[in-house]
Amino acid sequence: MDRISSGINELDERLGGGYPAGRVLLVTGGTGTGKSIFGLHFLHRACRDGKKCVLIATEELPEDIIQQSEMLGIGLSRYYEHGQLVIEKAFQNRSEKVQTSKFGFTPEGLEIELPTLVDYVPDGTDVVVIDNIGVFTLRLSIQDFRDQFDALNFVLSTKEGCTAMFIMDDTACKMTQNLAEYSASASLRLMVTENPYTGNMERFLKIPKMRRTFIGLDMIRFEITLQGVKLL
Repeated sequence: MDRISSGINELDERLGGGYPAGRVLLVTGGTGTGKSIFGLHFLHRACRDGKKCVLIATEELPEDIIQQSEMLGIGLSRYYEHGQLVIEKAFQNRSEKVQTSKFGFTPEGLEIELPTLVDYVPDGTDVVVIDNIGVFTLRLSIQDFRDQFDALNFVLSTKEGCTAMFIMDDTACKMTQNLAEYSASASLRLMVTENPYTGNMERFLKIPKMRRTFIGLDMIRFEITLQGVKLL
């Protein structure tokens, strides 16, 4: 199987070269676990390698994302300015639709029309990151979520030939009964928990699924530094 770098050298070594190319990777975790930073590493390396990338940002503005990438030493500004990286303003579009709604924060007011996620991905795109896909799951039934997730997976990976990373918060995972892990070709779970040996709260990575890859089941401790993610 072809591989595409995660942008984190130590992780690539554990995965036999990186994530499965042309497939969908799911990254899950709670608030503050580092999900978005894993996405930034992935985009930075893909841009460095000359790939055309799209980030569908559902929770942040492009300028905030760019600023964070620069602070971590994995700057995306030049790729964004030159058009190699496109950041779709899904968060801004969603917020503006809600803000101008007649009913405000009522169920009726939140029935807004937005482009489908596939509409954000132009032809010729190599890498897609959706951060956070969980915001699109809140009003879906379990069956509808599974059908739509499978369809999006198929269109991006099989029809369009993209390598995709779907970032999903723990709340959405629980609401959808973790069904996304069944469809994705690979899965990373990030968590912040107490280290039983030190008593300190630390970040850990678990790899429950990575098709066609020999992986261990042990949790991997990592830190977020001024140079980004460092596996320990």
